[in-house]
Amino acid sequence: MNIAMIGTGYVGLVSGACFAEFGSTVTCVDLNADKIDRLRAGEIPIYEPGLDDLVAKGQKSGRLRFTTELASAVAEADAVFLAVGTPSRRGDGHADLRYVEAAAIEVARALSGFTVIVTKSTVPVGTGRRVAELVRETNPTADFAVASNPEFLREGSAIGDFMRPDRVVIGCEHDRAREVLRELYRPLYLMETPIVMTSLETAELTKYAANAFLATKITFINEIADLCEKLGADVQDVAHGMGLDGRIGKKFLHAGPGYGGSCFPKDTLALARTAQDAGSPMRLVETTVQINDRRKGAMAGRIMQACGGSVRGKTIAVLGVAFKPNTDDMRDAPSLSIIPALQDAGAHVKAYDPAAMREAGPLLPGVEWCEDAYQAATRAHAVALVTEWNEFRGLDLTRLGDSMAARVFVDLRNVYRPEVARGLGFEYSSVGRPTGAGRA
Repeated sequence: MNIAMIGTGYVGLVSGACFAEFGSTVTCVDLNADKIDRLRAGEIPIYEPGLDDLVAKGQKSGRLRFTTELASAVAEADAVFLAVGTPSRRGDGHADLRYVEAAAIEVARALSGFTVIVTKSTVPVGTGRRVAELVRETNPTADFAVASNPEFLREGSAIGDFMRPDRVVIGCEHDRAREVLRELYRPLYLMETPIVMTSLETAELTKYAANAFLATKITFINEIADLCEKLGADVQDVAHGMGLDGRIGKKFLHAGPGYGGSCFPKDTLALARTAQDAGSPMRLVETTVQINDRRKGAMAGRIMQACGGSVRGKTIAVLGVAFKPNTDDMRDAPSLSIIPALQDAGAHVKAYDPAAMREAGPLLPGVEWCEDAYQAATRAHAVALVTEWNEFRGLDLTRLGDSMAARVFVDLRNVYRPEVARGLGFEYSSVGRPTGAGRA
């Protein structure tokens, strides 16, 4: 089958490359000519493990192409996926749909024969209906159907999530369109992947509900971590005991500096605003947003406290700036709150991240960027582990400490065992764990 993927951002590029791997012919469209030229040359604009090889394979097979010509790509397509950005709208927190609506109008002008228009971007409830209206207004004779197919891709694990998903959600009320989408996802039937067929509105809301629930789960364990510190309990043991309950599950129960990234912050905010407008406010989601925002800012205070209450004139080494490992995504990363607060308090910040320093540089002026963790720690008065990249899990703590001006280690991801770090002479602090505790 022929697919046009409108947008070559994270969702569009990963989805397009994976559909090509499934055997479809995919044309990825973007208005940015320079970006398209770089993609054709094999330069991947985002860091996602395995994506460069998958894109190269798709291009070599001839099933994956990149173009700025939307009209020709749409005219040949059985399905057109809208995978453009839906950032939070400045001022009110609603999802900004201008890119989705502009793409829908351009697609409408280029339609030829029956085509399924699929919203792949995360969009508020009612967007599918709005897309259909725009297409009818722009091209009254168009033969089309609109569907919603929200993505559930975790950055850093996106290819596996697409190829081996927990489920595929399709919102569609048109029999012919359902068959087109079933055919596109036919390779997943061999793995008996659940295909959940719903209405447009249900599919749109399912994505927001899933992300809001996971964000709430993270926020809950972070508040439990704070309580553990007051009561002398160990949040990792609490999370382990909770996670063994099949009704709860162990995922997303890792205490830390708060959630960030491209999805949870904007999706929780958009869902809260949508609920308010519908007259059914979601106080739990609203509170989750507020607590998470406060938590990221409070992490700098933990580092200052570990340094005796002040970082003025001190050098702080920050390990990891991306919002999570295996990505270079800086959107709403905790480091964007932590580092400026340290700088405002008079600290000089040295930092290292395996993938995100190019993206982070313009966002974090005044940071001294380093080649590895040990260079960052050299002559530092404290090390703060902010993003739990694998290469930070097995640091030579003796070497690290020997290069530092003071052996202070603030582990915001609970990677290390407190008794081991303290045994090597570190003043060690973590999140939600008593001083001498910690599981291997």
